Amino acid sequence: MGLRREARELALQMLYALDSNSAAGLRETLQIFREEQSDVAGKVREFAEELVQGVHAQRAVIDEAIRSRSKNWSLSRMPRIDLNVMRMAAYELMFRSDIPKKVTINEAIEIVRRYGDKESPAFVNGILDEIEACAKTEVTGEE
Repeated sequence: MGLRREARELALQMLYALDSNSAAGLRETLQIFREEQSDVAGKVREFAEELVQGVHAQRAVIDEAIRSRSKNWSLSRMPRIDLNVMRMAAYELMFRSDIPKKVTINEAIEIVRRYGDKESPAFVNGILDEIEACAKTEVTGEE
């Protein structure tokens, strides 16, 4: 497994923890993971924390992007794994120009294939494809 895949999976764990325990803040969650994952390579932890902090900072924008593209699904009805994988990937698609869009989508699909249920990859792919297309249009001005 590559360093970035490992980092994304660690970030998913942190995002899930934040989502599951609203009383724990970002700083506390990051500290707990630093202590529990002390054997994780520095670059892995650094990228994972960048993703978590980015999703946390842009969560309202990211959630609106997901909400507006999910037909007949409210965020509260979505499986937590699917939602947090989409949040992480949407952050990369919308705010990280240094990561190729196709890599982001493929990584999200592989992670949700591993941790989600059998319908998760298609659902996540559909939402992220729409977010990617919109992000591309906003950057290039193409329709």
